[in-house]
Amino acid sequence: MPAPDAHAEIIGHHDKTLIVDFGSQVTQLIARRVREAGVYCEIAPFQSAEKAFHALKPKAVILSGGPCSVTDEGSPRAPDVIFASGVPILSICYGQQTTAIQLGGAVEGGHAAEFGRADIEIKEKSALFDGVWEVGQRYPVWMSHGDRVTRLPPGFTVKAVSENAPFAIASDENRRIFTTMFHPEVVHTPDGARLIANFVHKVAGLKSDWTMAAFRGEAIKAIRDQVGDGRVLCGLSGGVDSAVAAVLIHEAIGDRLTCVFVDHGLLRMGEAQEVVTLFRDHYNIPLVHVDASALFIGELTGVADPETKRKIIGKLFIDVFEAEAKKIASDGKGAPAFLAQGTLYPDVIESVSFTGGPSVTIKSHHNVGGLPARMNMKLVEPLRELFKDEVRALGRELGLPDAFVGRHPFPGPGLAIRCPGGVTPEKLDILRKADAIYLDEIRKAGLYDTIWQAFAVLLPVRTVGVMGDGRTYDFVCALRAVTSVDGMTADFYPFDMNVLGRAATRIINEVKGINRVVYDVTSKPPGTIEWE
Repeated sequence: MPAPDAHAEIIGHHDKTLIVDFGSQVTQLIARRVREAGVYCEIAPFQSAEKAFHALKPKAVILSGGPCSVTDEGSPRAPDVIFASGVPILSICYGQQTTAIQLGGAVEGGHAAEFGRADIEIKEKSALFDGVWEVGQRYPVWMSHGDRVTRLPPGFTVKAVSENAPFAIASDENRRIFTTMFHPEVVHTPDGARLIANFVHKVAGLKSDWTMAAFRGEAIKAIRDQVGDGRVLCGLSGGVDSAVAAVLIHEAIGDRLTCVFVDHGLLRMGEAQEVVTLFRDHYNIPLVHVDASALFIGELTGVADPETKRKIIGKLFIDVFEAEAKKIASDGKGAPAFLAQGTLYPDVIESVSFTGGPSVTIKSHHNVGGLPARMNMKLVEPLRELFKDEVRALGRELGLPDAFVGRHPFPGPGLAIRCPGGVTPEKLDILRKADAIYLDEIRKAGLYDTIWQAFAVLLPVRTVGVMGDGRTYDFVCALRAVTSVDGMTADFYPFDMNVLGRAATRIINEVKGINRVVYDVTSKPPGTIEWE
């Protein structure tokens, strides 16, 4: 018999929304808003949207924005089956434009564009903003368009206008098709999340049945069905994702799970011991602790290219797992047939080339898509449907300590990519100490939970400085802290300079080898927010 489809089992009975991606940088934010409303959703690129529509059988569809001009020959379109299905549709920006053209309206370029904040005036009532906005009032939204709709399809009426968008909101209420020229999914549209909640609840009538309490039970059943009587090997990285996956799987199959924690020597200060203590003492989960730091750091010596570093680390991880799997298989209880990973939904999204546009990012350290055939193990990915904040909520549901669940994301390659240039034990020691001081000052300032991710970077340059009566020639340390909604985009955290000043002073005074500290104020578009 074929193995049960764990994904289908988990989402099977939930009301579902399909998001058709036309390549917008913020498509993932649409999914976050839908999930926040308690409704399950999935994103599909427009090229495979028809297949996804038939497979998912959604009760609502959202068409995203995108970078293309809808007037260009060969520009993306939504599958006609979606419009013919009768399910409620919300079309955003580019989605509005392709909806207009596909249903008999018109779109033109060459008009005044709108990028950034704009005000819309509500002209008529609509189910989309029922209870949120009132007729005759003006409200701030976020625009990002060059083309605009110039003629609505039959059956559509104007619900709101802006200075440069005569059809800022237009809808066919009878067919339950709603279109907006602005982006309700971004935080710059203050009431946008309420509009999306209105769409999935009041318009489409979907239930708020996507909760981590419900997911926990469904995922446990799916794991049991997939694994059967088999054994699972789970690789712990020291981060939240793999830890939550391990605790969830252990709840499902008990001691038939063995965790392998590979200490590659690239973790933050004290993290290796935290992981060992949590799993052996707090949860009593079978754990193999492999100190492979000498192996990893030895292979990384002299390697400066970050992508090469990632590939070396990924290969060594697989090699170590293979070796440990063989050892575990010799204990007389049978060889592990499954390998568990903490793959998340953004990992899946980013590992698929959606449109070939600017939203495409492939993270080579995620290992999404399978394992080398020689390992002869099947993947168990119980978190594959979840976003990061949902994983944290699931961790709390499972009883993981808040201090662990709330930890900032940490990349698989660890400090190797926060130490640009060659990696040495000495440089890693300097970086660990600086990083620990930085995080300590952030915690003392009460900012740790406000910041999405913070870390120190040891730059591959040295500067001349004077400390006391002596001249020094030491490394420069860069500090980075970002805010993020979804882990896909990031903006720098606007520190009070007193906090940065205290951190910098302590680093220079307490860490031998650093004589200058700088703060990174770079904002990042979709893609990795690590320093590479």
